[in-house]
Amino acid sequence: MVMTLFTAHGVCYIIFWAVTNNISEMLQWAKIGISNVAGELALLSGLAMWATTFPPIRRKFFELFFYTHYLYILFVVFFVFHVGISYSLIMLPSFYLFVVDRYLRFLQSRRAVRLVSARMLPGETVELNFSKAPGLSYNPTSIMFINVPSISKLQWHPFTVTSSSNLEPEKLSVVIKGEGSWSKKLYQVLSSPSSIDRLDVSVEGPYGPVSTHFLRHDTLVMVSGGSGITPFISVIRELMYASTVTKCKTPQVILICSFKNSSDLTMLDLLLPISGTPTELPNLKLQIEAYVTREKQPTTDNSKLIRALWFKPLATDAPISSVLGPNRWLWLGAIISSSFIIFLILIGIVGSYYIYPIDHNSNQIFSFTLRAFLNMLVLCVSIAATASAAVLWNKKQNAKEATQIQHMEGSTPAGSPNSWFYNADRELESLPRQSLIQATIVHYGKRPELKRMLFECKESSVGVLVSGPKRMRHEVATICSSGLAANLHFESISFSW
Repeated sequence: MVMTLFTAHGVCYIIFWAVTNNISEMLQWAKIGISNVAGELALLSGLAMWATTFPPIRRKFFELFFYTHYLYILFVVFFVFHVGISYSLIMLPSFYLFVVDRYLRFLQSRRAVRLVSARMLPGETVELNFSKAPGLSYNPTSIMFINVPSISKLQWHPFTVTSSSNLEPEKLSVVIKGEGSWSKKLYQVLSSPSSIDRLDVSVEGPYGPVSTHFLRHDTLVMVSGGSGITPFISVIRELMYASTVTKCKTPQVILICSFKNSSDLTMLDLLLPISGTPTELPNLKLQIEAYVTREKQPTTDNSKLIRALWFKPLATDAPISSVLGPNRWLWLGAIISSSFIIFLILIGIVGSYYIYPIDHNSNQIFSFTLRAFLNMLVLCVSIAATASAAVLWNKKQNAKEATQIQHMEGSTPAGSPNSWFYNADRELESLPRQSLIQATIVHYGKRPELKRMLFECKESSVGVLVSGPKRMRHEVATICSSGLAANLHFESISFSW
């Protein structure tokens, strides 16, 4: 809508100038008032971003879509030059918060984090296990952006966090399935015959819901397709913690998951963390209905073993932590308020001792463009100074925790090589994994009858979550909203639902 109005605004002025023989107005960068060239540059930047958002272009040329959107910087700067700083103040609150957020994200993403281990699964799937500060907490279904400079210095990809901050207070895990060029390169690097001792990784996040309402239901039905199972891994691990450690009442959990091939069934092994697993899971009522759609019978391939890879992080690699520490909301409020006060003081000094003398004590008028530039510069400097000070203070506190964690954790298990293979049967010998096997029923050569399975849930309150292909999500949402079963409550976990 915005780009449609902006484009109509620009085209109408160009037509007007052409009709009135004032086409030269297109090249005017006025010192006072409206700057036409700045407006045209802002419009061109916006059109370039807009053009790459159409689904056929975005899906087939995602990197073009991603990199083109860095033009938002030019769009905002030239928009302010075009309309002047006074008119731009109508968007100051949102723009100010955006700059604060973007700079804090930038500071967090500059640090190399401590990657402790990885689990390599068939089907080009890998679980990355990071060290994290105990003070960092997050809710299930959170996501985290990951950057691996050895693959691409500019690409950041979001992945679902599969760990529970309560069950695993010093570990954070994500699962990545090789479905694109970036994720396939990562799998190739980790699965190469010459094992690596360390992988340089930067992260941003995690981001997620402020709270979850899973415990309010009598039954929780989670429907997934393929790698869509990843957000439910964190939910199940959180419920494991609630049922075994806090001993609180948890809902019955029914996991309906579909996979193309039987090799993808190894993703169910990720329901249990690589370490820190409770010794028993008697209180969690878990039922898993797994469907393998493209195979009629189970296939066994002894060569497809799960590989565990342990790394040797550098002393400078930091555990994942909140960029502003555990009291991040207080620090954020302090940054916003103090930086804005500094901004007002600095812009007042600039106005009194630099702009005002020219405007009122001479025959000149201070350039509108330079005035806008000074305001944007002072705003950015104020935010950068206060945010950097807050981050440095918390970095010192996090460094103390990092030293303690480094002493507690070893680089690799004692007496073990850097990497090894293990059979799924051996890994599942522990009591929790035996319980997991007993709770799992595998169906071959068919798809789940979602409508029948959901209507068979007769409890008074049934929470329904879905993650997977668009068709599956719409089917589940339609069933829940049909009104045929009043006990079904659809729980959205999508940012763009």
